[in-house]
Amino acid sequence: MKLNSKILIISLLGLFFSLSLFGQRRNPARLADEAFERKQYSIAADRYRKAYNKVKRNSDERDRITYRMAESYRLTGNYRRAEATYRRLLRAEMDLREPQILLNYAELLKINGKYEEAIEYYNLYSERVPDDPRGPKGAETAALIEEWIENPSKYEVTELKKINSRESDFAAAFSSSNYREIIFTSTRESAPGKEIDGWTNQNFSALFTARLDSKDEWSTPVLLDDQDIVNTKANEGAPFVNSKFSTMYFTRCENNELRESGCQIYSSSRTGRSWGEPRLVEIKGIDTLDIIGHPTLSENELMIYFSADRRGGFGGKDIWVAMRESTSQPFNRPLNIGPVVNTIGDEVFPFLRNDTTLFFASDGHGGMGGLDIFVSTIDTAGNWGAPRNLKSPINSTGDDFSIVFHPDEEYGFFSSNRGNVRGIDNIFYFIEPPVLFTLAGTVKNEKTLQFVEDASVKLVGSDGMTVSTRTTDLGYYLFGASQLNKNTTYEIIVDKDNYFTQTAIETTVGVEFSRDFVKDFMLEPIPEEPIPLPDILYELARWELQPQYEDSLQGLIETLQKNPTIIIELGSHTDNRDTEERNDILSQRRAQSVVDYLIIRGIDPRRLVARGYGERVPRKLERNFQANGTLFETGTVLSPGYIDSLSTVDQREAAHQLNRRTEFKVLSKDFVPTSTSITGGQTIQIVTKPEETRVSFTTDPNTGAFSIPAIIEGYNDTFIYERSATAMVSLEKALEMLKSGIIDRNSFTGEIERVLTAGSIANGAVFKLKEIRIANRTIEDVEVSVSHQLRYEIVFGQRLLSRFGEFEFDTENRELIFK
Repeated sequence: MKLNSKILIISLLGLFFSLSLFGQRRNPARLADEAFERKQYSIAADRYRKAYNKVKRNSDERDRITYRMAESYRLTGNYRRAEATYRRLLRAEMDLREPQILLNYAELLKINGKYEEAIEYYNLYSERVPDDPRGPKGAETAALIEEWIENPSKYEVTELKKINSRESDFAAAFSSSNYREIIFTSTRESAPGKEIDGWTNQNFSALFTARLDSKDEWSTPVLLDDQDIVNTKANEGAPFVNSKFSTMYFTRCENNELRESGCQIYSSSRTGRSWGEPRLVEIKGIDTLDIIGHPTLSENELMIYFSADRRGGFGGKDIWVAMRESTSQPFNRPLNIGPVVNTIGDEVFPFLRNDTTLFFASDGHGGMGGLDIFVSTIDTAGNWGAPRNLKSPINSTGDDFSIVFHPDEEYGFFSSNRGNVRGIDNIFYFIEPPVLFTLAGTVKNEKTLQFVEDASVKLVGSDGMTVSTRTTDLGYYLFGASQLNKNTTYEIIVDKDNYFTQTAIETTVGVEFSRDFVKDFMLEPIPEEPIPLPDILYELARWELQPQYEDSLQGLIETLQKNPTIIIELGSHTDNRDTEERNDILSQRRAQSVVDYLIIRGIDPRRLVARGYGERVPRKLERNFQANGTLFETGTVLSPGYIDSLSTVDQREAAHQLNRRTEFKVLSKDFVPTSTSITGGQTIQIVTKPEETRVSFTTDPNTGAFSIPAIIEGYNDTFIYERSATAMVSLEKALEMLKSGIIDRNSFTGEIERVLTAGSIANGAVFKLKEIRIANRTIEDVEVSVSHQLRYEIVFGQRLLSRFGEFEFDTENRELIFK
């Protein structure tokens, strides 16, 4: 890798051809080889370029130099030059002697975004080295990269530009109890020491610190200490701070030119804002020449995880664990955490969260390119689960590593060289944003496709919460983020006078990302004409509800359940092939069969007004019907004369079948449901004169005025008829209608501030009722005035009744009859 692996130097012996293979006493690449062996890859790359021109005629040495030059580019993050140099090796067929070239080249292609070509070379490597899982894993994940980028995980990622410098910055750790301060690793110019690291061509790394101010802006980073206590001329980095923020563990790689040295883990205690003299963390079996680092500890600091290339591992650098009895004792001999996590590749930068979840970086499990960040959890038996790739945007086609989390919340930092042509590492902030939901939509009239204003929209959650709103003049409704919760299923109920109620279901259960739900509704107006029930047809001269038609009533049952305040009329009809008396009885029984079934299905019988019409109302087709090879067109009235005019028996039988039907229509919307179960049959009315529309009235015993029932805005009421009167209501009745929502401030004409006062309505105020129904007649847009002196609640006169049509009063039978 690059600088992040410099903090944990490893031996690359066995990866390259030994110089002894060529037996050259005078080697032009000697100085380059020395730099390469000392891991000074930046210096080595420059020297190999110069040596290459001196050995062009020696193909073996030329290929060896090319291989090491390609590796120098790769290990310093110069992936484009590395790819081009590896391509030269392939043209020279070096992969026949060293198949690893195929794997490295595939990785470079993946990093450089050439996924299809990368898959090809992963597969070639798998053919050469079938036992190495990195080949098939690399091909598998390369095929998934574009999908992962298009469908990122729940995290949002931001580069910390105020923290990052022109050089490498990586491996941040929280360092204060308010989680607004970090310690991180950097090779920026202000790092101590004047020497340049030959691996990276940058300064040796040191520990820096920065904090968030009151405006949530990061301060300019400064050295963690400038007294050569923690930071020295060596490489210091990869800090871990305990949960009390009193002790820091970090990696130090000595830079001693006179003797060989390794990388070790040190600890430093804090007093106030100062850090004390670092102490070597003793681990049995580890000496000063070993190369270990990247520490992370358990909550009680009795267990340490770190990365190292040790005997007994599975390939490159592995993650190891060591334990101790107390914080004053050394750690026991380390144990490899096993092949589920560790691979033939490198596993580095472990981070232990809540003692059970391990995050780490790896290039051996496949991924998006270079190092990817993975997560694994440990079970109660101490076994680590299969690692899971964190995918985009945490991972990228570059190196992604050194992730740390806030202990309780879903945010933290990680490091990456993504998008940097120099392979420079930077620190990134990530957060799982709050998952917020909104629900919005429009409500339209199904018949006219116009927006429905002032419809009630209610949201009933499975968590017991209920909120409601009303549609705007453009039919729009909205429930905001504060009104919808996670893991909740909602029933949406849309209601409006003179429309059937509509419902829908929406759920946030299992939704991991914020979402703006959209649910539009088409409200069906309640028609004045009867609505034929689908496929409720009867055998000739029979009334039983046939089993195959019971399902056809499900739609009506759902309508009644969604609209618990409506009262409906069920009207049954026969054909005309019997006497009127028999057909009256037959239609009565057919209506009874439907009513009985609805009651069995839980519909309150008080909501069912059943009527038998016999043969008196031939059906007027509301749509085209195809039956027995004949098309019956919309608007056709199936009268006896029309049926007799049909040319075949089959056609006439089809017409008779269409006449045998049950219909329903809404009578009112003011039924008051009760929790008491009411059983019992309904009285079935036989309608002998359906063409005449009439309604019974009563008389006031004191004045003799006619009191007539009506349905006003869907609610049952009565009015007094006074021949010369205009449409009026008393103040008390107007206030009652205002309070119940039958009318509102928008119903009134004139300046609303003068019309409506606190607890009263101005005398003579005029408002508009949308609908009044008397018997089977309906009128709309009725202007009514408020009278403070009116002795009755509602008074209508001849002018208003004339809008329903020609009428007369039968005083003997006390009926209002519309002709």
